[in-house]
Amino acid sequence: MAKKSKSVQSSGKRKTAVARASVTPGKGRVRVNSEPIEILQPSLARRKAMEPLIIADAMNRLSKVDINVVTNGGGIMGQTDAIRTAIARGLVMYNGGAEGTDDELRDEYLRFDRSLLVNDPRRKEPKHQLGRGARRKKQKSYR
Repeated sequence: MAKKSKSVQSSGKRKTAVARASVTPGKGRVRVNSEPIEILQPSLARRKAMEPLIIADAMNRLSKVDINVVTNGGGIMGQTDAIRTAIARGLVMYNGGAEGTDDELRDEYLRFDRSLLVNDPRRKEPKHQLGRGARRKKQKSYR
């Protein structure tokens, strides 16, 4: 009987951006929307998206996995935050084994930045009446 290969699906969200990551056994390749993460533009977004990879690589948790991330919605930085959350969650679940989570890697991620494992709940406030946006109002004069 063929041995089943382990695969983990995870997701991350930020504003209206959603990223879905699949972590499978492999050679250490990371692809975002079927392109290598090393060519992600702009460079600030690339550095931010690679933070969970750098931490995992320092703990020797990255060399035997391939990560494929698909993103949609939102803007560049919203997608970047969603990507880093999806990658971090996927690596924690993949390296956890039977118990479910890798506590050592999880603690390191939480020590670095809580938003690596937790979605950012902030959303845009809806527009209110009598104004152009959520807070701006038409000015009144009583004189």
